[in-house]
Formats: sequence, C-alpha cells, structure tokens
Amino acid sequence: MQDASLPLWVDHQVVDSAAQPCNHEWDARIVMPWEMRIVDRPELADFLRSRRQALQPEDVGLFRGPRRRTSGLRREEVAELCGMSTDYYARLERGNGPQPSEQMAAALARGLRLSLAERDHLFLLTGHNAPQRVLRTDHVSPGLMRVLDRLEDTPAQIMSGLGETLAQTRLARALLGDQTQFTGLARSAVYRWFTDPASRLIYPEDDHPTHGRIYTAQLRRVVTQQGPQSPAAALADTLRGQSAEFAAFWSDHEIGIEYTSQKRLRNPEVGLMELHCQTLLDPDQVQSLLVFTATPGTESYQKLQLLSVIGTQRLTVPNTEDAAARQ
Repeated sequence: MQDASLPLWVDHQVVDSAAQPCNHEWDARIVMPWEMRIVDRPELADFLRSRRQALQPEDVGLFRGPRRRTSGLRREEVAELCGMSTDYYARLERGNGPQPSEQMAAALARGLRLSLAERDHLFLLTGHNAPQRVLRTDHVSPGLMRVLDRLEDTPAQIMSGLGETLAQTRLARALLGDQTQFTGLARSAVYRWFTDPASRLIYPEDDHPTHGRIYTAQLRRVVTQQGPQSPAAALADTLRGQSAEFAAFWSDHEIGIEYTSQKRLRNPEVGLMELHCQTLLDPDQVQSLLVFTATPGTESYQKLQLLSVIGTQRLTVPNTEDAAARQ
C-alpha cells in the first residue's frame, strides 16, 4: 500500500452509433439496432443462476454456516449484495421478471462480482448496450471488491481512476457520508468541493486552502494526461466559470501537490480525528481502494471504534425509477 491522493472526474454520457433498421419482423432479434434490443429472459435466468452458484460465501465476506446446503450463494444473499429485493431477483432467475434498467444491470454485475466480459454479456442479455470500455468505468474490479468485502469493520472505499466513489463499506459511509449517491457533475469530488459548501464540513476550516490547491493540481494533471477535449478539461472550464477560488488556484499552475498519509476529518458523531489513508491500486481498471486507519492507543483510534458501534444514523433513499425493485 502507498499513500493515497484522490484524482478527479466528471460524468459524461455515451452516445450509441446509429444502426440500419430491420426490414423483416421475423429476424428482428438478429439484426435489431442496439437501441431496440430486447431482454433475453431464458438466457438471463440461466446466466444469473450459474454466476450465483459459482460465487461462494467466502468470496463476498459471508460466513459459511455448518447447515448450508446451497451450491454457491442463496438468492436472498445475492439480492442483498445487489441492493434489490429478493422477490425481484428471484423473478429474474425464474425468467418472468421485468427488464432490468441499466442501473439495475450494473448493480447485478457488481453484486455478482462479474468480470468486464461477463458484465458486457449481462448488459446484452438485459437488452442494453454493453458500456463502452473507457478509462472511466463504474464497474468495480472484482479483485478490489473481494478485498473490500473483507474490510466491513474498516472505513474503506473504491474510487474510479479519476475520483468517483464506486463502493463504500458501512463504516466509510458513517465516516464520510454516502459518496455514491451523486449524479452528473456532482460525481466529481473537485466539483463538489468548489460548488457545494457542505462537502467541506468534514474537514477543519484551516485545512480548506490545502485541499483546494491539491484538488486543483490533481485536476490539472488529469487534463494534461487526457487532453484539451477530455471531460476533465470540460470540468476545469466549467469550474473556472463557476468558482473564483478555483480560477485563482488554476492560474497558479501548480502541479505535483499530493496529500500526506495523515488526514484530519471531523465527524458529527465523534468529532475530530487524525487518520491515516493508504491506497491499493488496480492498474488494469485504473481504480483504487482507499483504507482509513487510526494509530492504536490514540484518541482517534477510540473515536473510530466508537463510530463503528454507532454506525450510519441517516440513510439516503435512492431517487431512481428502480426504487420499487429495491424494496
């Protein structure tokens, strides 16, 4: 592990290419345009069942009880990992469920710890285009997910290569808040920092200028790497127009400024803590696993232990069309 510094990112949309329309109703499934795909319920059911049976309790941090007779995970366990109701998932396996949205397909891929190839296959079976494989990807590396599953009693989260939070442990949500709920530009940590004052509340005010300088320097590095036509460059242009503070930092042309391993964080439940942040990198998918720890015997260590008992007191209800499927 090495010291972590959070890179940054902004959301963008993928536009599908046009396809020739089908001229014959009988062969529509063969030459159907991408945007008119239909869900293949029998194949989807078989695929979900096979992936569930191949996934073992130990793979997702669950305890294998002496009475377990199920080959692989139970349906209710997969449903919980995917953040959906057991009935919804069971209907998909039976082949009589609704067509999953792209968001639910992504949740299935993450919960079942699918590889990128398996994820793409799942999207096609659910009647959607496979997501484009770009440097930014919301699909979490299965290897990092396996590590995260074993860190449930530790504040830890998986970040995309440019700073979007893709997955968090329960204690990370208690410490930092739910950082996976944001959409649009707000998915970018740097955008929130310079446009949403609430994003700064967990850091002491004395540290704010340092955080601003580092966020700006990191974004400049990403813009340099990805070029002037990249989404990162578009984000920088947007922020220069919306934040005088960012514009001032940007004009300084600072580069190479990094965080130290120690960070001061203020939690509304337990107060100020001094924590160490390390990162485990997955270079194949340009993702990182951030882990927050405290030195044993310190006041911060005791506060972190207390926070693990208190847990998350406020839950955020997803504001999506799939809310019913999650009940």
